Amino acid sequence: MVIKSVNLEIVCGVTSKLPETALPEIAFAGKSNVGKSSLINVLINRKAYARTSAQPGKTQTINFYNINESLYYVDLPGYGYAKVPQKEREKWGRMIENYLHTSKQLRAVFLLVDIRHEPSENDKIMYEWITNSGFQPILIATKLDKIKRSQVEKQRKLIRQTLGADKNTVIIPYSSETKQGREEVWDLIEEIIGMKEA
Repeated sequence: MVIKSVNLEIVCGVTSKLPETALPEIAFAGKSNVGKSSLINVLINRKAYARTSAQPGKTQTINFYNINESLYYVDLPGYGYAKVPQKEREKWGRMIENYLHTSKQLRAVFLLVDIRHEPSENDKIMYEWITNSGFQPILIATKLDKIKRSQVEKQRKLIRQTLGADKNTVIIPYSSETKQGREEVWDLIEEIIGMKEA
């Protein structure tokens, strides 16, 4: 995918009304610190456009990035960070769930999980929210460069089993360091958008 233009066009907080956009939307979900902003920066070919932070739980809004005037990447708030007060976390949860249920343009949801660990309880809840909203989550197993190549299949299997994902669920091992997996993600996005437009 050739990225010609990127614009952070819409930022929605917990009190904002969700926008009705005219372009297809691809959403990215994942717990705080799983590498969501890094992935978005790699996908849009910008070094630090999506805010990455040493403080997990920083993304407290739903951010709509207009890509090439043809689709939106939608960055959902990171979840599961303990230092964020429970009330705040519940508000974000409702906001994410509301978006998944009501967006008319949402075409696919990428759920990021850390390949090194078994998916957390929050990952399982997020997976269920996505499936309950009628989507088959596409899993991106981040931090691929942190494990040995011989462990990849074992970890993929663990992720699939823990989340209860069926054999057709796509799991893409990904590294923001080496960019491995980027082309697969781009190809999938192009296929999803192309299929829907056709």
